[in-house]
Order: sequence, then C-alpha cells, then structure tokens
Amino acid sequence: MKVAVIGAGWGGMAAAVHAAQAGHRVTVLEAARTLGGRARTVPAMLEDGSQVLLDNGQHILIGAYTACLGLMRTVGVDPDAALLRLPLALRFPDGSGIALPDAAPPWDALAGIARARGWSAGERLALLGRAARWRLAGFSCAPGHTVADLCAGLPERLVREFIDPLCVSALNTPAQQACGQTFLRVVQDSLFAGRGGSHLLLPRTDLGALLPEPAAAWLRARGHAVHTGRRVQALGRGAPGQGWLVDGEPFGAVLLATSSTEAARLVGDASALAHEHAALLSWATLARQLPFGAIATVYARQPGHAGPLLRSPMLALRGGPQQPAQFVFDRGQLGGPEGLLAFVVSAFGGERAALEAAVLRQAAQEVALPGLRLLQTVVERRATFVCTPGLARPPLHIAQGLMACGDYVAGPYPATLEGAALHAAAAVAALA
Repeated sequence: MKVAVIGAGWGGMAAAVHAAQAGHRVTVLEAARTLGGRARTVPAMLEDGSQVLLDNGQHILIGAYTACLGLMRTVGVDPDAALLRLPLALRFPDGSGIALPDAAPPWDALAGIARARGWSAGERLALLGRAARWRLAGFSCAPGHTVADLCAGLPERLVREFIDPLCVSALNTPAQQACGQTFLRVVQDSLFAGRGGSHLLLPRTDLGALLPEPAAAWLRARGHAVHTGRRVQALGRGAPGQGWLVDGEPFGAVLLATSSTEAARLVGDASALAHEHAALLSWATLARQLPFGAIATVYARQPGHAGPLLRSPMLALRGGPQQPAQFVFDRGQLGGPEGLLAFVVSAFGGERAALEAAVLRQAAQEVALPGLRLLQTVVERRATFVCTPGLARPPLHIAQGLMACGDYVAGPYPATLEGAALHAAAAVAALA
C-alpha cells in the first residue's frame, strides 16, 4: 500500500518505520525544516561564536520505554551508547531525597524508600504503606480522582519531594489537577514492571540524532521518501476504492502524526466532502478541545568552567512560586559543552523574561551557582496535553484508512515519547 505519514516527530517516524517494515511504500511529509517535532534539535551560539546543539526540551526516557528502544535499534542507534542509564533518583542539591538501587522490583523501591535521605522513619513508612495500598488495589482508583486525592494524608514533605516532581515530570500536570489513574499506570509500568523499568535514560546526544535523523536515513536507504518543509494543505477522500488524497496525490492510507490542532484542521476540512462526515467532524472536535500545557527549558552557562557543575547529571529542585524549575541537568556530563545546565520548568504558564530571572535566582540560591549566564530559553507552548481525570481524547481510528498516531490519542498513558511510539505501531497494525 502507498502510505502517507504526515508529521515527522517521534510518532511519525515510528509510524513510517513500522509501515516500511510491513511492506508499505512510505512518504513522510513534515512542515518544519527539522525532523523530531516536539523532541527536536535546536542550534545555539556560545560566547566564542561556536555552535552548540541543544534540544527544544530536556527529554528523558526510562527503561520501560521498550517501543522507543526497539525503534532505535531498528534504525541503527545503540541505546547503550546514546543514552546514559541510571537507577531512578530524585535527589536534591543538598543531597536529600530518594535514590533506588539497581535491583529487581519491588526490592529496589523498598530499599530506596528505606534509605531516603532527609525523611523520617514515619515518612518512609507512610510512603511504603501507600505504595502497598496502590498495589493491592491493582493500581486502579475511582474515576475522577486526582493524584492529590491518591496522596491525601501523606506527609507534606513526601508530596513535595517525591509525588509532585514524579507527577509533573510524567504528566506535565500539577498533582491537584492530574489524573490519578494515569499516574498509577505510570507507577505500575515504571516501578513494578520489571528490573530496569524505572531506570532513567538520559540522552548523550541531541534528540535529532537519537531517533528522527537515523530513522529518516534508514527509510531513504530503503527507497522511501522523507520530505521536510512541506506542510500539507488539504486532505480529502479519493474515488471509491482509491483511499485518500493528500494535496491531490492519492494514497491507500494516511497516518496523521501532527499536533492535534493540525490534525483537527486536516480532518475537519476533509469532512466536508467525505461520506464519513459525522465521524470525521466528531474526531476533529475532540482533537480541538484538548487542553495543552507548556514546558520551558532554560539553558544557562558558566563560561570557562571545566568539569561537572552538579554532583550528578540530573538533580531535582524544590520548585515553587519563586523557584519555577523542577529539575536541572548538567549537559557537560551528557556529552555537551562543559559548564552548560538545562533547567526544566513543567506546566509553565508565565512570561519568558520573568521566568529567566527567576531561574537564575533559583540557580544561585538552591544550586549555589551565582555566576550563570543565560544562553537560550526554549518554550514549547503546546508541549503536552493537560492530563486531567476523565479527559476525552480522540481515538486512534478516524476513518477507513485514516489513523492518528500522536501521543494525544486515547490510551492509558500521558503524553510521552513512548506513548507516541506505541500509538504509531498500533496505527500501522490497524491498516492490515
């Protein structure tokens, strides 16, 4: 079958690779000049005029991301070389917090909680008891429960130093609003699915080189087409038995891997003349109504510094109204220039200039680095959907031969790279 993949983010490239493996002839159409979507490479300039490759956000993977890791191997990327694997740790600059040992679950979590620094015996027991309760309940909760509801009664320090950073990093939604069931699914699949599932996998290279660019090279080497700088203007129904038209070109099937708003535009326009008018219009309406949140990454540098700036490649931060960043990454320990830090602000909703000033103050006060200079700030305004209880997400299947494979389609996971890859595989399988 001749298949069009619209969008070349991680979901789109995953869909294209799976479609090629299934024997289809693939054409990828990407509006931007750069592959990767919301996980792409962003160039920047250092003080001496040399170029450095940053990312549009400091993404991480975890050991449970089997779909992403399998795709990387398929297109010739060695995950062991491209990713730094570390046992899960939420440690703060003062050394407090939790770090799991490299052991099989649930012993890693039990040992990590028992050895957590800065927590009282009562706080450790409270977290162990709540985790046991979640497991006995099959990691399920009543509809409508938020993460805050799940954690009601836990000591404030546990919520602030463990639940809040875990929730906002996984769901990009504050615990008071975040879907409890989705959070429990993430906890189950990362902390209790198998040895290494909770490991942090930190990219040692820019995100473009991690999957999108090798995937494009893999596709082109096998005769498939990958076009950048080509925004699809119109999607329409072909004649009976002829599938779909993408800017007038016929395809047997179309996989939409764009943002939800762009997908809604294409599907909504196509609904006018298609016999599946009601179904297409309903899907487009759901996609348009999704609420989205922003993630900001503030890159700051200490010129002339040699060696690590942080005690580990990643540290948690005590975020708050005047301390917006929840995590900081030492890019010098991850293959980047020495002296470069990436501060991550999830669920961001302010102004860029105020954010940058607050992050530099936070770096001086909490990380004890008063001499940092701002390099670049990247704000992804529609980074992920806001994962609230009962959120209606559009289905993967739109119409015969038309599928959506973004991270926002209906499923048990929040907006993650792994969710995009899983939906891409399911969309291609549904074409058979």
